[in-house]
Amino acid sequence: MAEFMTETDERSPGVPRAGTPEEPEKTADAATGPLDGQEAAAQLERTRALVDPELRAAIESLPGAMRRVGLYHFGWQHADGTPAAGNAGKAIRPALVLAAAAALGGPAARVAAVRAAVAVELIHNFTLLHDDVMDRDTTRRHRPTAWTVFGIPDAILAGDALQALALGLLADDPHPASAPALARLAACVVELCEGQHVDTDLERRAPDAVTLDEVLVMAEAKTGALLGCACALGALYAGADDEDVAALDGFGRQAGLAFQLIDDVIGIWGDPRHTGKPAGADLVVRKKSLPVVAALTSGAPAAAELAALYGRPHVEGEAETGEIARTALAVERAGGRDWAQAEAADRMARAMQELARAVPEPEAAGGLLALAEFVTRRTS
Repeated sequence: MAEFMTETDERSPGVPRAGTPEEPEKTADAATGPLDGQEAAAQLERTRALVDPELRAAIESLPGAMRRVGLYHFGWQHADGTPAAGNAGKAIRPALVLAAAAALGGPAARVAAVRAAVAVELIHNFTLLHDDVMDRDTTRRHRPTAWTVFGIPDAILAGDALQALALGLLADDPHPASAPALARLAACVVELCEGQHVDTDLERRAPDAVTLDEVLVMAEAKTGALLGCACALGALYAGADDEDVAALDGFGRQAGLAFQLIDDVIGIWGDPRHTGKPAGADLVVRKKSLPVVAALTSGAPAAAELAALYGRPHVEGEAETGEIARTALAVERAGGRDWAQAEAADRMARAMQELARAVPEPEAAGGLLALAEFVTRRTS
């Protein structure tokens, strides 16, 4: 899915600064040449072409009610069951599986890893279905979330079914890497669940009772773990040794943290026309995202104002535009936005170091580099 990149603070990736023109930005990298998002967009398009047929076949194999929820969630059906054009997401995680396999094993490894890529995409969407229920999110990919259409029980059960499909795909795969890949993916699911548990626990705490370190650890578990697992599965299918598998896992985890930091910035300042979600949705529900916690713990004068705003109870359906704007401004004035963008840049630098350990040749690493650039230059 094509994205166009925007001008940002010169030291930081991500969402455009207030008042900057939204123009295509082209950056030059000494190793990979011009990165304007076109290579990443092409990879994502190729990934969807390889992954979607097997992904859709897996969803079609589900019993009726769960199949209907799954087809709706992936954008292949409307709520009434009629065919839809489809918006199954950007396919970043399966693209990482295939890019990692290609980087270490060439085109043949990439083709061999398609089933693993499908499994990772199923796990990702299992978490989305459950997260939407737990967070009471009502919009995803520019349409109502599955639980608002089919009810909470059906959305949860469909998510459970996607997880089972993912593990079953790897269990049935005759490739010699399937067993270690299955074990790694199962361990990743446990880490994802732990990350979600911590996230839920943090949301119940007072604004001044959450530390930045806690939120960073939670974000690595919730987001970094699956991106790291995706890269590691690609390495396994390429026949990589343990050291290279670990390095690619580290690359994905650090890129995942950068991804989450930018996602949190988008959750506050993103354009609803691009995100498919209301402006400031995370602030409305008092989400303790990374920029917010960085602002709350900054010691800046605006941090006290933010704590007072966040201390007010959230009442369902009573979001007020002026209060959202004041809260967003308080986060920015307390340094939360600048910190998040600078931290994302730092995490990407760490990711590049991990990648260089396993794939020192820039040409071979180009696909992974383009995807890493994509996730930290996106606006939705």
